[in-house]
Amino acid sequence: MKIASLNTWLPLTAEPLLIAGPCGAESLEQLVATAKDLKELNKVSLFRAGVWKPRTRPNAFEGKGEEALKWLNEIKKEFGFKITVEVANAQHTELALKYGIDVLWIGARTTVNPFSVQEIADVLKGVDIPVMVKNPIHADLQLWIGALERINNSGIKKLAAIHRGFHVYGKTKYRNEPMWQIPIELRTLFPGLPIICDPSHISGNKELISSVAQKALDLGMNGLMIESHHNPSIALSDAEQQLTPKNLGELISKLILRKPISIDDSVIDKLAELRNSIDEVDEELINVLKKRTHIIEEIGAYKKEHNITIFQLERWQEILRTRAQLAQKLGVSPNHVEKICQLLHEESIRIQNSLMNK
Repeated sequence: MKIASLNTWLPLTAEPLLIAGPCGAESLEQLVATAKDLKELNKVSLFRAGVWKPRTRPNAFEGKGEEALKWLNEIKKEFGFKITVEVANAQHTELALKYGIDVLWIGARTTVNPFSVQEIADVLKGVDIPVMVKNPIHADLQLWIGALERINNSGIKKLAAIHRGFHVYGKTKYRNEPMWQIPIELRTLFPGLPIICDPSHISGNKELISSVAQKALDLGMNGLMIESHHNPSIALSDAEQQLTPKNLGELISKLILRKPISIDDSVIDKLAELRNSIDEVDEELINVLKKRTHIIEEIGAYKKEHNITIFQLERWQEILRTRAQLAQKLGVSPNHVEKICQLLHEESIRIQNSLMNK
């Protein structure tokens, strides 16, 4: 993908790039009240508001559509904000362009559908406008990349990704699990692609937004998209995850901004020393894995010779129990060790299955 740097279409400051505004554009009065308070913060680069709200079930607030675009034009004129809205199809995109919206974003429910993304891409051919693409609802990195590529192939070079977390079944701490390893992999594959975190949709409630925002910045994300309403208690959608502009300002002021690199020679030297130690430990780990693989091959051959099944439930339960106990004793996270055991067990089954079926 040919990607323009973030600072070619949005101003960068010493503070994190901030996109803020209400979940939904409910009325001109609501937008004016919120924009007025956000303007006083002097920290917001883009004013966001949902114009079309894709709801899970009908009869919920689904946005005001074209009427809200007119309101946002008023906000742009009165407060000088650049405006961003979500588009879910070709018609939305055409209307957003008609009303001079500055930046578009494609939501998670749209990213999951390549047909819808392609419709939007077709409308954008020959248009010079920044586009941000949220990750799909479920954890599919290739689908996320595919949506970015479709928009890029239409001629859009001012691209950014938005990390808003992933839906998982059942109750969890978050509304959408962050699964940080996925945006990290996206950054690894496309180092020049700006990634903006959406702590509001990851958190689902006000209490978690600060910690999610801090972790996003600690991982080197380029900015934050945070929902803000002048009075969240009366919001027509996602009231529990919207902050007042005042609370948003307090949150931003408390974020710790870390440097990607240090110019202090002593710090650089110490990090190099510690990283050399990590390299040595990793080499030891790989040698141990090689030794473990040889033993697994012996086990697989022995099971084949004696016609024994690969998976042994009691043995697997014993491994999980004893490794967790050892991790606890040594001060290592049992959850981390369990994940490693899962990976080792999957590889063990793969190796034994290969031997069994030769």
